[in-house]
Amino acid sequence: MENKKFDVIIVGGSYAGLSAGMALGRSLRNVLIIDNGKSCNRQTPHSHNFITHDGRSPGEIADMARKQVAKYDTVEFYESTIVKTKKISDGFVVETSAREKLYAKKLIVASGVKDIMPDIPGFAECWGISVLHCPYCHGYEVKNETTGILADGDLAFDFSKLVFNMTKDLTLLTNGKSVLTPEQIEKLNQNKINLNENEIDRIEHENGYIRKVLFKNGDSVPLKALYAKIPFEQNINVSEDLGCEMTEQGFIKVDFMQKTNIPGIFACGDSVTMMRSVANAVAQGNFAGAVANKELSDEAF
Repeated sequence: MENKKFDVIIVGGSYAGLSAGMALGRSLRNVLIIDNGKSCNRQTPHSHNFITHDGRSPGEIADMARKQVAKYDTVEFYESTIVKTKKISDGFVVETSAREKLYAKKLIVASGVKDIMPDIPGFAECWGISVLHCPYCHGYEVKNETTGILADGDLAFDFSKLVFNMTKDLTLLTNGKSVLTPEQIEKLNQNKINLNENEIDRIEHENGYIRKVLFKNGDSVPLKALYAKIPFEQNINVSEDLGCEMTEQGFIKVDFMQKTNIPGIFACGDSVTMMRSVANAVAQGNFAGAVANKELSDEAF
């Protein structure tokens, strides 16, 4: 694999990367999809809100996609981790954890993000199972259940509106004294949303399914689901290595063509948007692949 050259290297082989790979494979482009097999939703038992695949496991959808993309003989797969990327005169060089250097005319970043878990025992074990990031992906399955939200401030207030549509048995957990305004607290009270400012000690669960949240003062709150907004970081450092512009929220900044500010680099999927869904990743990847192919066609004509 060392020193091999491709039309396009796709960093990340989940839904966005695979979708881009299919678009490029069908366009007869020589493509390498590099992935380390550690998708952020690997604990999630079921994926939803993706028409034709609603209720399948994320792994099942990805396996099916990988088999379909592999039918295009110009597409190769390589299991590895990217440690460095660099712009060169005629494209890009990608260095893997095995210190191999691979070359491409175009680069599609579909490597996603890494969630940073809070230091709360039980949280990581429940993440993606009963501690949830998105009501669009999982809200229907826990509708009308006893539900919590772990967040604070404006984010917590706005997120409460969204979750309140799915259940009226709702508690907002700020894990310490909240920074909500008096007006926001009054609105929560009007909608009978409980505000709990106790510091969390741990989450009690059974095989990832939450039973209750226990607080440091000895109190507890029984829950069937807990939504949480937690920080994240990009899986590869395209900002430092390549100079890709980032948004204030920490996403790779792209235009409506999935192009970054660096010519020849595209980005799609969880790396670029807070709308973390399979359907959205597939759509963005398909489009990024098509636009990359258009650029290659224009340059060769």
